[in-house]
Amino acid sequence: MARTLKIRDLTLRDGQQSSFATRMNQAQIDRCLPYYKEANFYAMEVWGGAVPDSVMRYLNENPWTRLETIHQAVGDVSKLTALSRGRNLFGYSPYTDEIIDGFCRNAIRSGLGIMRIFDALNDVDNVRSTVKYVKQYGGIADCAVCYTVDPKYPQPGFLARLLGKRAPQPVFTDAYFLDKAKQMAALGADMITIKDMSGLIPPRRVATLVKLLKSNLSIPVDFHTHCTPGYGLASVLSAIVAGVDIVDTNCWYFAEGTGAPAIEFIDAICRKLGIETGVNMEAVAKINQQLREIRKELNLSVFGVEKPEPKPFELTPEVDALFDKAIRAAQQDDEQGCIDACRKIEAIFGFPAPNELVQKAEIPGGMYSNMVAQLKQLKAEEILPRAMELIPSVRLAAGLPPLVTPTSQIVGAQAVNCALDEKAGRPMYTNKSSQFVGLVKGEYGKTPVRVDPEFRFKICGVREETPYDTSKYRMQPNPELPEAGGVKLAENEKEVLLLELFPLVAKNYLTGIKKKAWEAKQAAEAKSSPAPAAAAAPAPKPAARITGNTVLAPLPGRVIDVLVKVGDEVKAGQEVVILEAMKMENAIETDYAGKVKQVLVESGQTVQTDAVLLEIE
Repeated sequence: MARTLKIRDLTLRDGQQSSFATRMNQAQIDRCLPYYKEANFYAMEVWGGAVPDSVMRYLNENPWTRLETIHQAVGDVSKLTALSRGRNLFGYSPYTDEIIDGFCRNAIRSGLGIMRIFDALNDVDNVRSTVKYVKQYGGIADCAVCYTVDPKYPQPGFLARLLGKRAPQPVFTDAYFLDKAKQMAALGADMITIKDMSGLIPPRRVATLVKLLKSNLSIPVDFHTHCTPGYGLASVLSAIVAGVDIVDTNCWYFAEGTGAPAIEFIDAICRKLGIETGVNMEAVAKINQQLREIRKELNLSVFGVEKPEPKPFELTPEVDALFDKAIRAAQQDDEQGCIDACRKIEAIFGFPAPNELVQKAEIPGGMYSNMVAQLKQLKAEEILPRAMELIPSVRLAAGLPPLVTPTSQIVGAQAVNCALDEKAGRPMYTNKSSQFVGLVKGEYGKTPVRVDPEFRFKICGVREETPYDTSKYRMQPNPELPEAGGVKLAENEKEVLLLELFPLVAKNYLTGIKKKAWEAKQAAEAKSSPAPAAAAAPAPKPAARITGNTVLAPLPGRVIDVLVKVGDEVKAGQEVVILEAMKMENAIETDYAGKVKQVLVESGQTVQTDAVLLEIE
């Protein structure tokens, strides 16, 4: 009997997120769905990650509708998958079991089949509740072990070595990953994924890990990787040769580059190895006809340019010979030969070349691109090399977290903050995000290595590790909306969950759709009984001339919350504004004591560096 390999298609979630900033709208998704029903993938990742945030923020669409519509079209042909950050779900904060329960119940009732659950610290306790509720409501719990590497630390100098200082010992060993997988299996995981979100795992290492997990676990093993540093295709090939049960792929026009390998390449490999995938490649070709046009639409609407597309897949004699060479190399443990052959195949079709900077820095491509974008916004691109240098020390000081969302953003943003502090002549860690404080404090869970108590005291004001106290969790405000006829901001459990997971984005989205519905109702009523013209709204009162001390925005961002009001007495060092910058929440403090004379910003407002937030007299 031929060996089978299951294929999880990532195109509609990770594929579009990696290459097109998660901007596929529902109409574009709908064009592909009839062919997905024919394609017979084992699973389709369609939700989670950045999808729920992006469809509200940029497309003004309902995330629950996205999931339900796909399930209605595809049925049970493929299991729909979502990516969840364990106790953090889709957000950046730990949630109570009540929220996790409601989220899992509604997701599975809306059509979800598999929840891929990971924790950014590989803290197994943080996936426990999600595993429990996913299984309770009939879903499949796919627990992911996040692959990461030890940073390249600056080597101790001669004097430091004389004093006995050595570089830290490796933490992320094969034994470390096996231990995490075993713990997750003991929790009730139905499968284990090796989640290589940065594409850093080379062929030999993944083959070793696949064999190790297969010989020690009785549940299926999936391999997820990206092609950014140039290992993706070769590593998936090596994982297949090593006996992996499931691999993650993208359809051709959303594949490779920063995404996962192309299903067309994996299908060719499996045919040569006599492995059955069950995927209908004729249906995949029809999906690609749609994706090719959608790719053009997204490039123009999101990036303003039409990026080069790969050449159509064709198994020419040259490509066929290279596949043979790559397979032989993988079977003979010739790692470099496998990598070279796979990269030649990718180059023939015009896929992006390996990102050598990401490969050498060994950080996620998204983390690097975020840092570049942040520094451009700050007009401080020249400090990028220093920020990159600081990543290992910032990461180690924070307990050596794996670099995956959200810890990659937390560490990357803090490295930028430290470089900015240094440039301005301030002590490093003068500016720190609320998330970095929470990570060091222990609110995100147990870090792979112990945080120095003195560093924790410097950052958080406490020396003891302090886990997040869910008993202090407070639900988001759910007010009535006078501008929408007095309806509640969130009118049902699904809307309440959106508000909890994405407070600012969901508030804006829900307010907008409620106002639109109310205005449509009023317009319909006005046709039947014309009402008198409404009085013009009063013009906003201009800000008074500033004569007192001011609190300025240290970097550009969006105001999440103003913690004081006019007339409040404040102390020097008191937090007065929460500013979202670089995807992190930054608590802005006042350097002055006194009375708040003016508040010059409001929640949701975007501000630039040095914008005046408050006046204090």
